[in-house]
This record gives sequence, C-alpha cells and structure tokens, in this order.
Amino acid sequence: MYQITNVYLLCGFAAIGGGLFGFDISSMSGVLGTYAYTNYFNVQGNYRQGAITCAMPAGSLFGALASSFIADRYSRRTAIQVAALIWIVGSIIQTASNGIEMLVVGRLVSGLGVGIESAVVPIYQAEIAPPEIRGRVVSLQQWAITWGILIQYFIQYGASFTDGGANNPNQGTAAFRIPWGVQIVPATILFAGMFFFPRSPRWLASKDRWEESIEVLAALHGAGDMNHPKVLAQYQEIEEALTGERVEGKPDWTLLTEPRMFRRVILGMSIQMWSQLCGMNVMMYYIVYVMEAANIGDPLLTSAIQYILNVVLTFPAILFLDKWGRRPSLLVGSFMMMVFLFIVGALQAIYGQPFHAESGPLSAISWILRDNRPVQLAVVVFTYLFVSTFSITWGPTSWTYPAEIFPSQIRAKAVSLATASNWGWNCALAFAVPPLLWNINWRLYMLFASFNGVAFIHMFLTAPETKGKTLEEMDVVFDSGRPAWRSVPKGSRLTVLQKEIEEGNLKVAIRFGDPSIELKPAATATTIETAKEDV
Repeated sequence: MYQITNVYLLCGFAAIGGGLFGFDISSMSGVLGTYAYTNYFNVQGNYRQGAITCAMPAGSLFGALASSFIADRYSRRTAIQVAALIWIVGSIIQTASNGIEMLVVGRLVSGLGVGIESAVVPIYQAEIAPPEIRGRVVSLQQWAITWGILIQYFIQYGASFTDGGANNPNQGTAAFRIPWGVQIVPATILFAGMFFFPRSPRWLASKDRWEESIEVLAALHGAGDMNHPKVLAQYQEIEEALTGERVEGKPDWTLLTEPRMFRRVILGMSIQMWSQLCGMNVMMYYIVYVMEAANIGDPLLTSAIQYILNVVLTFPAILFLDKWGRRPSLLVGSFMMMVFLFIVGALQAIYGQPFHAESGPLSAISWILRDNRPVQLAVVVFTYLFVSTFSITWGPTSWTYPAEIFPSQIRAKAVSLATASNWGWNCALAFAVPPLLWNINWRLYMLFASFNGVAFIHMFLTAPETKGKTLEEMDVVFDSGRPAWRSVPKGSRLTVLQKEIEEGNLKVAIRFGDPSIELKPAATATTIETAKEDV
C-alpha cells in the first residue's frame, strides 16, 4: 500500500486528532447562548451545565489513561484510528440526544476517543520528526486544536440563526444537532487517512521489527536511502537507547516511579496541569459568559474574534518554537497571562456590579459591567491579549514538552499520565467554573492569575531547555545534575554520529531478524553487505 513519507504532511494530518480536541472544547460554547439548547435540555442552573460540559473531559481522562496500552501493544497509528472510531460513535449519540442523560453519555464516549488522540498524536509526531523541527511539527497539534475550536464555533454560530435565531424562545433543535453531527466528518477522514501512514520507527524498533524501522527512517529522512548518514545515525541512537533500557530489565511501570524518572513524570503532568489552571480553557468553554459579563456587543460575535486570534497567533509558535526554545515560552507565557488576568479581574471588581436574570442565556452570570464603554472595551482587549499570549507560548509548548522528555520504553505510559492530568483538571474546571463564576465572579480571574504566578516559579526551577536534542538525549538533559535555569550545551549527539558516518569512521549494523546487515554511508560504500546466513 502507498505510504506518505513527508514529515510535515504526516504530522499535519495526524493533528486532525488535535482538531477533535478543539471540536470538543467549543462543542458547548456556541450553543450556550441559544434558546434552542437551554430550553430543550432545561439547563437552568450552573451545576447542571457544569456536569454536561465536564462529561467529555471526564471521558477523556479515562481515554488518556488507556491510550498507552493501545499505543504500546498495537502501535501509535492503530491507537489513533481506534480513537477516531470511538469519537464517531460518541458524536452520533450526541446528535441524537433527546435529553441530558443521552447527551452526557455521548460526550463521555466522545471523550474516550479524544483522550486517546490527545495522548498518542504528539507521541507519533515526536517519534517521526527529526530534532531540528520536532517542536514545529508537534506544535501542529495545538494549531489543529485552535482550528477545531474555530471551525466548530462558526458552525455553531451559523446554526444559531436557524428557526428564528438564537434569541427566539421557540428555536428548533437544529441549532445544536447540526454542529454536533458535523463532528463525525473529520474523524472519518482521520481514520481512513491513517492507513496510508507509516508506523512509528521507534515503535517498530521496540518490537524488534528492525527491517521495517530502518525502512521507515529511510523513507522519512533519507529519500528512501538506507545508507544515508542521517538515517544510520538515527538508527544507531535508537538501537543504543533500546539496548540500554533492556539491559536494566525493569518493568515499564516500575521505571515510572524511579526518582530520576518520577521527576520527569511530575514535570510532564504539571505542565499539562498548569495549561489548564492558567485559565485558557475557561475562556474557551465559557467565553460567551465572559463576554456577556463584559456587556458589549453580540457575545457570540465577540467570542468568535477570540477564536480567530487563537488560530492566527499559534502560527508564529509553529515557526519559531525550535528557535526560541521551550523554556522561554513557558516562563514568558506564565508571567504575561498572570498580568492580563489581574488587570481583567481588577477592572471587573472596580467597575462591575451584581446582576441577576431569572431565565435565558444571561441567567448564568451574576456580575456585569454597565454603562462604561471604555472599561468594557478594556476587559475585552485584555481578554484577547491573554488568549494571544497562551496561543504563542503555552499552547504549543504544553504538548511538545511532555511528548519529548521520556525514554522510548515508558514514553506512551508517561505521556498518557501527563495527558490524563490535563483532562483531569479540564474536567474539574468544566464542572466548577459555572458555579464559581456565579458565586465569586471577578475573583475567579484573580484566582487563575495567581495560578500563573505559581506556574512561573515552578517552571523556572524545574523545566530545562530541550530544543535541538534528540529523544534519546533526554536522559543527558535531565540527569546531568545541571539546574534547570542553566543553559544546556548546544548541539546534538545525532550530528556527531552523522559526521562520523559520513567520514567513514563509524559503521552501523542493522538487524534484519536474527542476522544482520552492515550498512555503510554512501560516501564509503555503494552496496549493502549482507551476512552469509539466509535472511
């Protein structure tokens, strides 16, 4: 079967799985402002809406935890396809929902699928990408998330005009059934397209399928030439790393709890935790509430501007994350988000006033800005600045960093724990934010601003720079005893190996089953020397 081998195309297409995450995030935000949704499901009351919203991240939590078993046993590619099928089933249930119970079940099922996708897609991307562009291609996951948010939101925005519009008390159910049904399309495309993708070369090597591994490496990084120095250098690193892991002979889950590895597991889980506690997903799930509280213009339209900014400003991170690095993104992002949220909270506290509506979409808020156009505009602007900061910094980095810091033997399991941390906090916030927004209103912004301050300190003390290093070099980065705030030596061992191979100073033996084939660089050999034994 024909296989795609362009790394950018592979990682970009696989990122459709991230797009499903984005569809999940905005699957509620657009319908919250319509009578069709609030009347049909009778969602008056913040705890009820919180339960509906958090059903999907709750399912995603379990999906993320289960992802490593599928990804390690059946391959990263197969895990992505299984997740796409689960998402399709969940979307069908949501679209056919005739009550809250069925809607919650559908969101739970879809959550299982997107939980697997969100854990496995960054692993697949990291394992097929060369180190010099790994940050860029894994960042495509976050860009796809932003596109999913934007596309789903505008589908919802368009559907909100059906049957008399969002403010028609008798609006029909097409306003929410159309956008939920459309979710089936990208998952179907993802499932079918993955048949034309290679399996991860590192996963193949871990299963002793060395011939397939070198063939995939050659297709990805050597234009099909197994003698290409870069291909041989990558193979050498993978083989050495796997051999070292097998010599230790420890079970995968035991390795997770070893002190040197446990620190990395906690760091990966913490980065995903802070990506939720920074307040970004509150802006995604409940942005309509935030804009309603600002009391300026059409809340659905002003929310849409934020989603556009989210897409546009993630693109610079894709281009430059491998240049400016992971650590500056985390530190600058935390600090700036803290500042913007403190400003929004202060403006709401000083100029806002209590508000109460008995029914309708506005019944979810208890604090509002009135008759002060400059302050209302300022709240919207600083909200946009907050979202823009996240898009450039934490958005892509929070997916790239955890996917690259673990050794092959435990990568899927450790990343599944990190992603589960994301979904656990996502679920808690999805449930808690509506009642918190009602009960403590402007103080909620102060709370998330404080979380960003703590995240800044935490990342400064514990997160070393990883740009430019291969996945197999992460042990050197984290186990050198160097404080996180000290610069990591530039360069990569892969470059050294590649140079030695090019100069003919290193020969690499490739295992094809039990025998071996010794590969030499094209500069010193034009043929492959095969062992005498039959292969």
